[in-house]
Amino acid sequence: MKYNLLGKSGLAVSELCLGTMTFGNTTSEEDSIEMIDRFIDRGGNFLDTADVYVSGRSEEIVGKAIKNKRSDIVLATKVRMATSGNINGVGLSRKHIMDGVEASLKRLKTDYIDLYQVHVWDDATPIEETLRTLDDLVSSGKVRYIGCSNFFAWQLMKALAYSDASRYVRFVSIQPQYSLVSRQMDREMLSLCLEEKVGIIPWAPLGGGFLTGRYNRNEPVEGRLTSKAGESAWVNRALDKNFIILDALLQAAAELGKTPAQVALRWLLQREGMTSPIFGASKLEQFEDNIGAVGWEMPSDVWNRLDEVSALPDDYPDRFIYKFRRPFE
Repeated sequence: MKYNLLGKSGLAVSELCLGTMTFGNTTSEEDSIEMIDRFIDRGGNFLDTADVYVSGRSEEIVGKAIKNKRSDIVLATKVRMATSGNINGVGLSRKHIMDGVEASLKRLKTDYIDLYQVHVWDDATPIEETLRTLDDLVSSGKVRYIGCSNFFAWQLMKALAYSDASRYVRFVSIQPQYSLVSRQMDREMLSLCLEEKVGIIPWAPLGGGFLTGRYNRNEPVEGRLTSKAGESAWVNRALDKNFIILDALLQAAAELGKTPAQVALRWLLQREGMTSPIFGASKLEQFEDNIGAVGWEMPSDVWNRLDEVSALPDDYPDRFIYKFRRPFE
């Protein structure tokens, strides 16, 4: 397992992050703890959860699993989504963040969170209020670093600029959806993160299971892709372009003697700017498959082939701006 620094910080995280969204739901507590132990044994040190995963049960299991090895783990969780029916039980207000961090610390059985992330932008709360609250949490020692997730590029830049102007801590990372079948952040977010040295922690690197090779053009009868809503709903994945990408992935996997999941993750690991893709697994067999993405290099010709087939259309303003790049750039 290799390690990368998280954004513009000195915090080293493993090149893969173990996501725990299924812990306490489709993954039993016993298998969840076993998965974390195996991940640590393979050199992994980065765990991601959220206060709303399985209504807090995920955090409880993670806390139980790492209680005797807390200092060896970089622990990330999130706040923003509704955790109660109370009018103030949602969002990024000072109240909800303060209430949320205390509840997460209790479930995680720890006195600090390494990376505290805002789960999605909150239109109702001024970013100034959110950042001041997060800065106070870092000053208090309850949080070590802060990050965000599911932002537009302008929202991230506004937050970074406000933090710098106010001398608050700034977001060291962003957690966006990113995979061979979801490359929307290439338009603006990726270049922003590279310019501002913001770490990228992609979620759904396997397209919610679409890139595992388990599915074909027939609508699945089981699995996450049967969901009627959400990013990984079949209606969002079963597109002609995505099946062309899937065919290229399957061909690459056959050539390399790897599984489709390993190749899809490996493509991300070798993508500029990616700090630590978050992979999840409902079963231990899936974990073993996914962890096989580390420890080898994808040949450049295969990587380039996957990059080209999955690339976004050459739209404005990219095609216009890059046309006028100076020769030495």
